[in-house]
Amino acid sequence: MARKAIVNKAADAQSKAAKARASGKKVSFPSRLYHRCSVCGRVHGYIGKFDMCRICVRERANAGELMGVRKSSW
Repeated sequence: MARKAIVNKAADAQSKAAKARASGKKVSFPSRLYHRCSVCGRVHGYIGKFDMCRICVRERANAGELMGVRKSSW
């Protein structure tokens, strides 16, 4: 439950920052904004291209759920 509350708090902060940028204002407390995995809420190992952490990217890639990603072999 605590992780869910932190994820919601981060999402609210991101939306407030987006509104401030759209109106041309300076974002208050920019250091509070950070990226989180959209699936599990993990902070570290975030990959922006997929909006997920490295663990979720690997799980989805192995399951074939990510388009254009495949396991490398050489």
